[in-house]
Amino acid sequence: MSSSFANITTLPPDPLFGLSARFKADDRSSKVDLGIGAYRDNSGKPWILPAVKLAEKKLQSDNTYNHEYLPISGHQPFTSAAAKVILGSDSAVIRDDAVVSIQSLSGTGALHVAASFLNKFYTAGENEAARKTIYISNPTWANHVQIFESVGMKTAQYPYWDADTKSLDLKGFLAAIEAAPRGSIFLLHACAHNPTGLDPTQAQWKQIIKAINDRGHLPIFDSAYQGFASGSLEADSWAVRYAIAEQSKTQQPIFICQSFAKNVGMYGERAGVIHVISPDFKNKNAFQAVSTNLQKIIRSELSNPPAYGAKVVATVLNSPELYKQWEQDLVTMSSRISLMRASLKLALDKLEGQTGGNSNWEHIVSQQGMFSFTGLSALQVSRMEKEHAVYLVSSGRISMAGLNEDNVEYVAKAIHEVVGHTYSETRAVI
Repeated sequence: MSSSFANITTLPPDPLFGLSARFKADDRSSKVDLGIGAYRDNSGKPWILPAVKLAEKKLQSDNTYNHEYLPISGHQPFTSAAAKVILGSDSAVIRDDAVVSIQSLSGTGALHVAASFLNKFYTAGENEAARKTIYISNPTWANHVQIFESVGMKTAQYPYWDADTKSLDLKGFLAAIEAAPRGSIFLLHACAHNPTGLDPTQAQWKQIIKAINDRGHLPIFDSAYQGFASGSLEADSWAVRYAIAEQSKTQQPIFICQSFAKNVGMYGERAGVIHVISPDFKNKNAFQAVSTNLQKIIRSELSNPPAYGAKVVATVLNSPELYKQWEQDLVTMSSRISLMRASLKLALDKLEGQTGGNSNWEHIVSQQGMFSFTGLSALQVSRMEKEHAVYLVSSGRISMAGLNEDNVEYVAKAIHEVVGHTYSETRAVI
């Protein structure tokens, strides 16, 4: 290699997309993909939402439709409607012009913009550690770490998943909030926690948000599954809206990183928004300062956001008829996933009864959203792939959308077999 790049090394494939590549290369007819978090219908096929199909026809038949550049801040009919979806149409912060909304490259882009902005401008933390460290759940979506570390921030973990009880480690979570330097930054999953599918109850959220406010911490909500988790846009935004209602008890802003990849099925169109809500925005100079500096980040990274996905989603959100259809589509997706949870648990319980096993699979149905944290070990996951052609990430997380009526019993049998199988701990993990 040229000496110009002597210190660079080849990185391993991204774990999730490497898994996808192995799945595609597998020629076994029984193979099942439970890795990628994308909705599939009961036939295992990608599903374009009926609301989206109607919106695309409406958009393209409009004689003003074009492919011109968007403003740096994005498509305003999209960003303003997106704010109403997550904050509520009667939100006080919208009414008071106290929210900055800027279009981003889906949720990942929103998180990256938030990271870049905070790394440069956040000053409220009591020390350097508080200002330059983002606290993320253990476990979390793997991309969270590299998004924040790529801009020079450090990451730390707070307890979340109790592996023994397969439930929320609320005590550990609250202790971490208390122990963090005052004014630290905490990344919270608004709903359908990835990868566990385990969300705090409303009572637990109240404790978490109170603890964050008492310590003057800055919360960032990652909202990737609103409406997709429970089928209700209102229910899935409860934690965000409660945090904003309680914001008067602290002077810290709240960041929301919003994606429409999952809940509108616009995976490849990268339609997202970053929202910043702050008591400082009573001062219009502060509002403009935050808005223009967020736009500067957008300008330097992508010039201006992509238009097509934003226009499609805006058409859905701003048409009462299409919005109603979208709400029905959300129920369709969330209901099918809930049915697959129940079917998988039923099949596993049946196998346990037939063999005298004692595994408890109740956590599968107590979780919600796209994913389930099964509790399978990396070695068991490896055996699932090698022996049964069932593909999932090494953490044991499965995409429930990959299950359907034709494969759920097969997957249950594979899980049952690997859980009951005794083999050497020294076997290689794929």
